[in-house]
Amino acid sequence: MHPDSVWRLLPGLALLGVLGFVARTVGRFAPVSPFVVAIAAGVVVTAVVDPPEWARPGIDRYKLLLEIGIVLLGAGLTLAQVLDTGPVVVGLAAGVVVIGVVIGESIGRVAEIEPTTRSLLSAGASVCGVSAVLAVAGSIGADEADITYAAGTVLLFDAATLLVFPAVGVALGLPDPVFGVWAGLSLFSTGPAAAVGFAVSDVAGQWATVTKLVRNTFIGVLAVGYAVTHAAAGDDRPQATEIWYRFPKFLVGFLTVVLIANAGLLDAGARASLGTVSDWLFTLAFVGLGMDLNPRRLRTTGIAPIATVLAQFLLVTGLGYLAVTALL
Repeated sequence: MHPDSVWRLLPGLALLGVLGFVARTVGRFAPVSPFVVAIAAGVVVTAVVDPPEWARPGIDRYKLLLEIGIVLLGAGLTLAQVLDTGPVVVGLAAGVVVIGVVIGESIGRVAEIEPTTRSLLSAGASVCGVSAVLAVAGSIGADEADITYAAGTVLLFDAATLLVFPAVGVALGLPDPVFGVWAGLSLFSTGPAAAVGFAVSDVAGQWATVTKLVRNTFIGVLAVGYAVTHAAAGDDRPQATEIWYRFPKFLVGFLTVVLIANAGLLDAGARASLGTVSDWLFTLAFVGLGMDLNPRRLRTTGIAPIATVLAQFLLVTGLGYLAVTALL
């Protein structure tokens, strides 16, 4: 990265750092997780005043901070934990993706939503939010209007579930690992899934993140499937470079750190230090996530896609709840 580019990032990163420090300080005395405080801080600051343009480049890097935090999170997981419920989680994630797409496409067809928009909405709700929207858009040749429409709907649900899902989990009294898996199966995007899990407990946060990462791995399969389907209908050919570009490659880093930690190459002190760094990165990322949920950016979302995705979300979440309580 060019030195000038680094300097452009510093003001925004510094703002995330200040708000993150405040969130962690308040979180020590508040009855909620510091991560919840971090999201709230970002939402409040952006609702009161738009961050200046000189801060935006650094703020927009919150997704990179989140990805690095997820990679380092692997140091705190044991292979025994992963292998114990791994096959079940993989099966549940695959089921959520398939059922989510089928339900989304079916409801969208009944609602007479245009096929390309319908595909983007189904992909975003079934796999990994806006990332899936962009990956499938690149594979089926969607235009900017379709992408904006679908992305706006996904962001709206990201914001709503951040507020509602932790309270629902507490009310249901689910064990932390079970709630984490359920959140990872239900929420659209990685950031909100991790935030919702950590809002309940560290254990729930770890399982929500791991489960969501498993779901994310299906982004390539889904994009190729949609590309083939639309190509058969006479649309553009699949764009493999776009699919790979949108694939969440930090998954590879996460798995690498899990293997390194479980190979005995990291002692307890190193794992604890990496866990602390991961917590701070999550805090800064969640401040940025809160800033990115500015309602003024969601004006393009209409009623039809909201109703369609809501129906899909409720059905998939309900089925997911029945599955996790029966199998875990």
